[in-house]
Amino acid sequence: MSALRRRLALDRPELLAWALYDWANSAMLTVVVTAIFPVFYARVAAADLSPGTATSRFTLVTTVCMIATACLSPLLGAVADVGAKKKFFLGLFLALGALATAAMFTISRGEWVWALALFALANIGATASFVFYDSLLPHIAGPREIDRVSTSGYALGYVGGGLALGACLFLIEQRPWFGFAPPVGDGGAGDTLPARLSFVVVAVWWVVFSLPLFLRVKEPARRYEADESPQSGSAIRVAFTRLLETVRELSRYRQAFLFLCAFLAYNDGIGTIIRMAAIYGEEMRIPEATMIGAILAVQFIGVPCSFAFGALSTRIAPKRLIQYSILVYLGISVLAWRMSSPWHFWALAILVGLVQGGSQALSRSLFASMIPRHKSGEFFGLFSVLEKFAGILGPGLFWLTQLATGSSRQGILSVVVFFVVGAWLLSKVDVEAGQRAAREADLEVRPA
Repeated sequence: MSALRRRLALDRPELLAWALYDWANSAMLTVVVTAIFPVFYARVAAADLSPGTATSRFTLVTTVCMIATACLSPLLGAVADVGAKKKFFLGLFLALGALATAAMFTISRGEWVWALALFALANIGATASFVFYDSLLPHIAGPREIDRVSTSGYALGYVGGGLALGACLFLIEQRPWFGFAPPVGDGGAGDTLPARLSFVVVAVWWVVFSLPLFLRVKEPARRYEADESPQSGSAIRVAFTRLLETVRELSRYRQAFLFLCAFLAYNDGIGTIIRMAAIYGEEMRIPEATMIGAILAVQFIGVPCSFAFGALSTRIAPKRLIQYSILVYLGISVLAWRMSSPWHFWALAILVGLVQGGSQALSRSLFASMIPRHKSGEFFGLFSVLEKFAGILGPGLFWLTQLATGSSRQGILSVVVFFVVGAWLLSKVDVEAGQRAAREADLEVRPA
């Protein structure tokens, strides 16, 4: 067992504890964002709306809550660096997201406004917490293990998300086992009780499996730049000043910035596919059992594939592996456009499972290797801005295309442009130059 953990770069307690947050958070992302809530929203909360209107409002709210997170992330990331409060902010947003998820238990038929409000808060909590979670990565992992730690985190996320989804599906499908009355088909409280209880299960799962991170991972010590001192001012003032300086000095970290632009583009396509899969499938009249089963399959296909990406990263450059993944996503987009039967949805799920975790995990670790560690919260705040714009531009373009053409098919095809632009920008990134700039910046700071 110890040899296996060493191969996966999870052999130290802090590495395993850090990776378990992916396991914890992925329950929310899988059950609430991807699988059960979109169908629950369409059939229960938005039951009195037309399918097109329900999809449009769901997409619009997704876009708005991503904008809110994107606006908060850079400054909060800088404050976390200056005040040594990465774990504090992670816990704060975890609490917001978990409470909103648990509150979904109260949603009744026709309450689409309340449902979307809770969905927005849960999204903000989950996505904002990842800013501070990701920013801990370069502090706990060395240069030779950072790619494997990141991909192992994603792999555990797939396992956790899959098991949580499986537990929730068992709760919903096997209601007699739990003493629930048979559904009467009116969408009332009795019919929806198992689905609503699944949201409570997710909230508890998220909190419980986050505890090892808070117990085992140390808060990184603050490090001062040349012009800073303990008397430099309040954490917010110093953070704001440092953030402005970083924006002005982005030319020094040109490769990291260029990578961010590439990531913004190709992750736009990935984010749109993840967030719109279930509600798009519902509109295309794909059976619910097919959608849920395929999404569950993604979780378990993603486990070995994410580990495989980590192993391959020692032989093939992470940048090259990401480029291969983008090519697969181009094929996924075209297949989604042509989707007309349940087996198409299964084919999409299998292809997504092959590349999703590995491409996103290597994106995280590749970026972490090109930023100064003493500004990790700040830079992952910027990373989060562009990651959130992937939740804004993609679904936003999907929504606009749907309004203009009256067809969700054309909306899903529109994401092709993001993969093409992302692949082109990524080809321009000089990874070694970016890593060298980060090392030079870290040599210029002193400990608090």
